Amino acid sequence: MSEQTDDAEKTEDPTQKKLDDALKKGDVAKSQEVSTWFAMLGTGLVVAMLAPSAADGLHDALRGYLVHAHDIPVDGPALGELWQDTGTRLAAILALPLLLLLAMALIGNMIQHNLVWSAERMKPKLNKISPLAGFKRLFSSESLVNFAKGLVKIAVVSGVMVAVLWPHRAEIDTMIFRETGVLLEETRELILQLIAAILAVMTVVAALDYLYQRNKWFEKQKMTQREVKEEYKQTEGDPLVKGKIRQLRMERSRKRMMAAVPEATVVVTNPTHYAVALKYEQGMQAPICVAKGTDQIALKIREIARDNEVPVIENPPLARALHALLDIDQEVPEEQYRAVAEVIGFVYRMRERGSWRG
Repeated sequence: MSEQTDDAEKTEDPTQKKLDDALKKGDVAKSQEVSTWFAMLGTGLVVAMLAPSAADGLHDALRGYLVHAHDIPVDGPALGELWQDTGTRLAAILALPLLLLLAMALIGNMIQHNLVWSAERMKPKLNKISPLAGFKRLFSSESLVNFAKGLVKIAVVSGVMVAVLWPHRAEIDTMIFRETGVLLEETRELILQLIAAILAVMTVVAALDYLYQRNKWFEKQKMTQREVKEEYKQTEGDPLVKGKIRQLRMERSRKRMMAAVPEATVVVTNPTHYAVALKYEQGMQAPICVAKGTDQIALKIREIARDNEVPVIENPPLARALHALLDIDQEVPEEQYRAVAEVIGFVYRMRERGSWRG
């Protein structure tokens, strides 16, 4: 009951992190019917392209044992050499067909998902050996669905085999009387017809089963709203903590900015809503912004400037433009060179006359 309740609460699509974690654990969408389809295709390719050459190779390799059976020593070390020689020759003949079947098996898995190397499925778990858990799995809805799919697949494949072989029933009855070469060739042709027909049916079965397994896996990965929130906290951090950290950083930045105001050359104001403190020294390419702010911060900048006898110049258009264009420690842009130069030049002239009051 609790599992059904949990599943009902899983209304949110899985996050990318949830999907990545599932992949690391080897939990991926996989249809056994797709793997079976590729295995069947590999068998068809082996029979169609490699069976004749493999049969000829086996014929040549084993014929000598039958023809010269009485001359082959099988005592002592000779028996070991015989097995080694036979095994080597058989491996060389069957290597290519086996490699093709292995490749098709890998393709059948890789086409559904990337290769996954995970030991998670190999870890011992109590529920795997629990009789109660095994009983529940045996009579679960998933087991019943798989049982029904198996019956349908057996019925369909059996029907296809009967439909292919029935027109050849007379030929099959007389095959035993044919020469070996003719018998093998006719058998090969019948097997290829069977595989082609089964592949045609299995294509539909594999496609439907893959869609079913993919949808079932995706539903399994869905999350509750609480899980989404917990994951967000783990990956992005608690919003309250992040807000507190952001506030502390802003306070530190503001303190550093206010500490730079006494070293400014001039403060350009709105006069009440904006304040931008500029610093210029001999050798600088252009003045730089050491502090800026609006409203209460602007008021604080003006107070610190006056307390430290830093000139405060009211120029509303320039103050608004500099506040919008500049960040802290950024140089004044070229389009504002002239206006800023006039302000700084005015400050220098007033200082030379000794008439400036901060």
